[in-house]
Amino acid sequence: MCKTDADRSNIESRIVSLVDKWSAMPMEAEMPEACRHVVDAVSRQATSSSEGGKRLRALLMLAAYDAFDGHADTRNAMLDVACALEVFQTAALVHDDIIDDSDLRRGKPSAHRALETDTGSPAIGRGLGLMLGDLLATVCIDIVNEAAALLPHATALTSAFLNMQREVEIGQILDLAVEQAPLQDAEALANASLNVFRWKTASYTTIAPIELALLGSGAAPGQARERALAIGKPLGLAFQLEDDLIDVIGSSRATGKPVGGDIREGKRTVLLADAIAHADCAARDELIAMFEASSRSESDVSRAIGLFQSTGAVKRSRQRIGALWDESVQAIRECKLEQNHETALLETCARFVPDIAKS
Repeated sequence: MCKTDADRSNIESRIVSLVDKWSAMPMEAEMPEACRHVVDAVSRQATSSSEGGKRLRALLMLAAYDAFDGHADTRNAMLDVACALEVFQTAALVHDDIIDDSDLRRGKPSAHRALETDTGSPAIGRGLGLMLGDLLATVCIDIVNEAAALLPHATALTSAFLNMQREVEIGQILDLAVEQAPLQDAEALANASLNVFRWKTASYTTIAPIELALLGSGAAPGQARERALAIGKPLGLAFQLEDDLIDVIGSSRATGKPVGGDIREGKRTVLLADAIAHADCAARDELIAMFEASSRSESDVSRAIGLFQSTGAVKRSRQRIGALWDESVQAIRECKLEQNHETALLETCARFVPDIAKS
């Protein structure tokens, strides 16, 4: 078994153990029998929602920890921090699914839908989903606090983790706000969407894993932040841009997302902004009307995909991703790591943008 596969296996089993430990009812808490079935349902869902996923963020953290000479005797503590980041993502996804009214997550009923089935009440299911997301967001802090005590810069590490949470929360607010942005100003829409990517996606997907790994390996907080931003910001933006592109053209990366899902939802994306900016007047008006409508048909989805291609928006998106990937690669090379460490870190980062990195 290669190191990455071994790390992924350890991450999966450790997440289950940590979630079970920190999300359980306190031993001294009284449990009225009338409430037991609901509490048990939430406990089961905490574990179920935490299972699966590519674990790209945790694997990046461990790869960065190794690349920057983190100590082997504290690597298990770093593993727990990596698991905490994955638990935080689960909390965010539970809340995202409520916001988006999503029925499925990773091929299973989304948490609030599962809890709705358990309780027989849509309102209680949504309420319990909110509480589950809050619970997991607290659990991940408990995990980090315990692990940080065994690592250098414990206070800075915990502060960086909390700052990451705050940045994602800001990003979620911006993500909802951008859905009301006017479509007529394509440049402003593209800039607003990229800003959302920085806060909602890059903050915890690529910046935090590197910053936390550097802190755990003993780097000074200022240096850790600077390097994490240099490597992680362009990588995180590229990751989200490629994810949006996959929605239109598909990919060799299995995502489980149906092609055209973002179009059906009417999402404001950089891809849409580029299409509007470079379309002729008729196509521009057509796209604006389509995305301002309350819903989009399957023929609308096909037409939008065609316009994204014909206006050059798809090509421009690939160019954006390629330029951002090159920026991240350059930032890694400027760290002057040992060759084997640089290669391993580059290979891990390439998993975030496989359709660009392999070309």
